[in-house]
Amino acid sequence: MTLWFLFALMTAMAIFAVLWPLARSTGMLRSGSDLAVYRDQLEEIQRDRAAGQIGDVEAEAAKVEVSRRLIGAADAQAAAPGPLPAATATRHRRLVAVVTLVALPLVAGGLYLKVGSPGLPGQPLLARAADVQNQSIDHLVVQVEAHLQANPEDVRGWEVIAPVYLRLGRFDDAVKARRALLRLSGETAERQADLGEALVGTANGVVTAEAKSAFERAVALDAQDVKGRYFLGLAAEQDGRRADAASIWRAMVAGAPESAPWAGFVRSELARLEGGPGAGPAAEDLAAAADLDPAQRMTMIRGMVEKLSDRLHHDGTDLEGWLRLVRSYMVLGERDKAQAAAGEARHALASDPEKLRKINELVKGLGLEG
Repeated sequence: MTLWFLFALMTAMAIFAVLWPLARSTGMLRSGSDLAVYRDQLEEIQRDRAAGQIGDVEAEAAKVEVSRRLIGAADAQAAAPGPLPAATATRHRRLVAVVTLVALPLVAGGLYLKVGSPGLPGQPLLARAADVQNQSIDHLVVQVEAHLQANPEDVRGWEVIAPVYLRLGRFDDAVKARRALLRLSGETAERQADLGEALVGTANGVVTAEAKSAFERAVALDAQDVKGRYFLGLAAEQDGRRADAASIWRAMVAGAPESAPWAGFVRSELARLEGGPGAGPAAEDLAAAADLDPAQRMTMIRGMVEKLSDRLHHDGTDLEGWLRLVRSYMVLGERDKAQAAAGEARHALASDPEKLRKINELVKGLGLEG
């Protein structure tokens, strides 16, 4: 309904813009008024000269200039066609007005019905923007995949698509892309850590033996590799070695630069670990999940995450529980749920600035902002 009202308003404005000049009186149009103005100027120059306000030389110069303009205006008026009789001009204006009033809405409405979609239901702006963005990403992924199929040795193509696969939750494809980069570009700490991260994704957040091996290789190549060190700490926690995990993360926090974007996230992980087992999937549960087949492991982990979510909706004061829930959704590749949980956590903890700060640090560290 609002859309049609806007269309009607725009049409009315367009009609007004066309009819306004037609409604003006012909007496308002420029005719011989210039000649009268220039004659008045000549008389005024003569009066000023007689009163002694300007000299003879200045008066003559001014008269020459005004006379030149007066002659030009007279020539222009003589060359212009004569005005239409008043009755004829009025009839012409009325005819144009009627055509405008009838034709403009009909043409606009017909064009919209032909090329528009009047029967399409309304859709919120954010939903439309998200749909366009998703379509754009999917289209780009298809293009890059087609390019890589024809050029499988293109390093740049694999570099572009690997993180996109990870963000879309296509972990098997992400592993394939990471392996291709290692094969084509050689081994670095960053590439090994990226491979390990993709392998963790395929295992629904469990640091498997293969993923752990990739992280260990990354740290061997660069002792300060952040991703490798963090996941080795997570592997230790999942193996039940909480003290080792805390030691790894504590060392990371101690040596973190002040501006390190990941420091807040690791601090929250360390606080969760040192604060006790907490709610949600325990280390022993995750370790046991590694021995299950993928379907069973997914069912087990989802069940634990849903239990945690239910508990937090009854008692939203548990900061560590909210942190665990947001991270769990990210591990499961459910970014929308992670964002929703972060929003619920902010609402539940709004009265506690310190807890709210930790939630915001986690959101920033996970890239959930924006």
